[in-house]
Amino acid sequence: MPRPADSTQPQAASILPPRSVPLSTTTCELCHIRKPFLRRPKTGQKICQPCFFHVFEREIHNTITSKNLFYRGERVAIGASGGKDSTVLAHVLKVLNERYDYGVEFVLLSIDEGIRGYRDDSLETVKRNKDQYVMPLEIVSYKELYDDWSMDDIVAQIGNRNNCTYCGVFRRQALDRGAKKLGIKHVVTGHNADDMAETVLMNLLRGDTARLDRCTEIVTQSADSPVKRSKPLKFTYEKEIVLYAHYKKLDYFSTECIYSPEAFRGTARTLIKNLETVRPSAIVDIIRSGETFALERKKSGTALKLGSCERCGYISSNRICKACVLLEGLNAGRAAVQVNGVGYEPDEGAALSKRLEHLSF
Repeated sequence: MPRPADSTQPQAASILPPRSVPLSTTTCELCHIRKPFLRRPKTGQKICQPCFFHVFEREIHNTITSKNLFYRGERVAIGASGGKDSTVLAHVLKVLNERYDYGVEFVLLSIDEGIRGYRDDSLETVKRNKDQYVMPLEIVSYKELYDDWSMDDIVAQIGNRNNCTYCGVFRRQALDRGAKKLGIKHVVTGHNADDMAETVLMNLLRGDTARLDRCTEIVTQSADSPVKRSKPLKFTYEKEIVLYAHYKKLDYFSTECIYSPEAFRGTARTLIKNLETVRPSAIVDIIRSGETFALERKKSGTALKLGSCERCGYISSNRICKACVLLEGLNAGRAAVQVNGVGYEPDEGAALSKRLEHLSF
């Protein structure tokens, strides 16, 4: 099996416990037999490697069973990017499916956004995962779905200011279409506890109360999507995912997207990491806080009516779906996008994103 792509990368090594620093406890705090191998980031326990693997996998199993994420005979697509989260998710789901006899068929589903030097390399990792985990692989591309547009083409036309809006809308629909092509109605993604806590903080910091009551849900399904999504890694810390991938010698791709600086999420991420240093339970505490917010949903005088996009035929609660709204601007050779009759230029990325978010979805 190929060595993990980032086994020598600073970001991975920086959170691995130094082997030269002895742990004061003479035996593992869980089995009381073997010598401790690492201090667990989530709990601070000094445990041996076999016990770490066991509790890591067992906690994900408990999340799956307590939330009834799967049913026997179900076909489920794993959103596979080749990164550490989706690779660990695929590996653990294969292990748990065999160990606890879920009776679920897992399929790898990857999206090729068309980012040269990034996605083409990460997809090579996914192709190796296909053989390593003996799972079918389906790859769908932006160029196939969106009038021959790749993210490289989109960024060349609109610049870097607003590209994540395009990619987010296109990627969500691409996952839905890929799942539909496979006859699958359930996609699992590698969103972890850190991701969830960051999202709670982001929504709080920007006053986006409409999203607070659903950003921590482990299962999501929008009215205009035929696909259910779930997050088995909801309570799994990012540091532990990296540790697990490192010590299991999993094959994954570590480079960040070259078009995704994620300035605002990066601010939330830094805050989360600082809080975790002082109080390791802060990540789960923030998630639990988000879950307990009681918000009054906006009342609407009319029920949401679903139909089909007049252009692509995909399910939409609007006459034209989000993806086609964006494609209209691209195909017209301009970066301005017409939303509800209002034009937005590339330097008004925040306004465009906000208006798109408030389209019925």
